[in-house]
Amino acid sequence: MGIFDKPKLRRGKKKKDVVPDDLWTKCPDCGELIHTLDLKQNYQVCTHCSHHFLMDAHDRITLLTDPDSFEETDESLQSANPLDFENYDDKIALLKEKTKMNEAVITGRASIGRHPVMLAVMGFKFFAGSMGSVVGEKITRAIELATEEKRALIIISSSSGARMQEGMLSLMQMAKTCGAIARHNNAGLPYLSVFTHPTTGGVTASFASIGDINLAEPRCMIGFAGPRVVKETTHQDLPPGFQTAEFMLEHGLIDSIVERRFLRERLVQLLGYMMPV
Repeated sequence: MGIFDKPKLRRGKKKKDVVPDDLWTKCPDCGELIHTLDLKQNYQVCTHCSHHFLMDAHDRITLLTDPDSFEETDESLQSANPLDFENYDDKIALLKEKTKMNEAVITGRASIGRHPVMLAVMGFKFFAGSMGSVVGEKITRAIELATEEKRALIIISSSSGARMQEGMLSLMQMAKTCGAIARHNNAGLPYLSVFTHPTTGGVTASFASIGDINLAEPRCMIGFAGPRVVKETTHQDLPPGFQTAEFMLEHGLIDSIVERRFLRERLVQLLGYMMPV
């Protein structure tokens, strides 16, 4: 080694502390950074501006139902690929692993405030909550079971609409679910529909909009076609707040806007009024 050559410094084996990527969440409304633990403890609602984030279907069930009362139904039903749509099977398999759900809806018996209910909770993280043949079948079976067992029906919607990968079979679910709800209504049993962000397309145009009482979370998107499609079709500027829960409340599509933390309390109250004695 030359007289002016310096030996290379040896770095220690200690690694730098790495901050987990999911430790903080930025609110899309107010821009504040929220600690993940604070967000979870506040029911996935921003602690600064009350923006309602997407909520996992399992977490919604825990939030709404009496402890240990939920009993899942038709858990084994899974999607086929009737149109041989390219990569559809692979996408379904990937989403099952990622979301721990078999489909975009979870159904089951439960009690809420000791009232017997059938619950269907849609999960937007599974294929954007789209309604294929299995989603429609699971919801229809849940409605029929509610009618048979004289239970109230509660559906928590969050969906992009009918699933295009299943073509006409997905559109058929709109009529099938509505037919089952009509029979449930004829039996004198209540149906409470809850819109969460976003609820659009064929789900809005079918079972989500025909509850005896329609509730919604604050500022959630409710519509059929997207705002851009509506504007291009009508060639008109859309009014402020178009397709928000507040706009729909003003125009009569929904009956009330309920913050997530108060939803269970409101459901218990309504079931107490509406369940047959």
